[in-house]
Amino acid sequence: MASDLTRTTPARPLGTPAGPASDVAADPSRSSVGKGIPEATIARLPVYLRALTALADRGIDTISSGALAEAAGVNSAQLRKDLSYLGSYGTRGVGYDVEYLRFQIGREVGSAHDWPVIIVGLGNLGTALANYSGFTSRGFRVVALVDPSPALIGKRIHGLAISDLSELESVVPATGAAIAVIATPAEGAQGVCDRLVELGVTSILNFASTVLVVPEGINVRKVDLGQELQILAYHEQRKTEGSSHDHVYASESGITP
Repeated sequence: MASDLTRTTPARPLGTPAGPASDVAADPSRSSVGKGIPEATIARLPVYLRALTALADRGIDTISSGALAEAAGVNSAQLRKDLSYLGSYGTRGVGYDVEYLRFQIGREVGSAHDWPVIIVGLGNLGTALANYSGFTSRGFRVVALVDPSPALIGKRIHGLAISDLSELESVVPATGAAIAVIATPAEGAQGVCDRLVELGVTSILNFASTVLVVPEGINVRKVDLGQELQILAYHEQRKTEGSSHDHVYASESGITP
């Protein structure tokens, strides 16, 4: 691993290439503005960005595709294929410039912008999201908190007062938010979603345990924590079943485990 990483102090400003433009220039024959990039690749770009940020924080200047893939938890062939959709940012025999690649991926996933976000539903999950400190570093700014509970209205989280759900039609235009997080109970999520879409919100992160129906052109990402836990439980069960199968096979074969 040591040969794959190079430390420099101090690190260069974000987005500044290490050497001549020819060493890191994007391939002009490729479009790097999200056109034709597979959804699976888009989903991995934030993972690469997080790995690159951690490397930059450690003072790492350049990194090979193999070492970056290991840091991101993917295989090197997958990483090279994913990055090929963005352009050609590596140098053969040298690897990737960490800060420059970080800048390019950040530009693709929007972290170079300041995206206003509204959170609807300030129960335990919504409150945890409102308190999450990682939004800002990724280019998101929570601009409004909304909930229908009289017990919560007016309370502040990081200086931001919780507004009444009945005020949604005035809150959204005032903030200019095009991205919303829905963390309401399932039964109220579709109604909230319909109102948000009507108000011009075009991207929704849905934590409610229901499938939202939206018009064409509206992006919805569903986060189902229970489903993710069930997937993990499935893999755990497979491990247990595999172990039991091996034990049965060993017993039937007369092999002492």
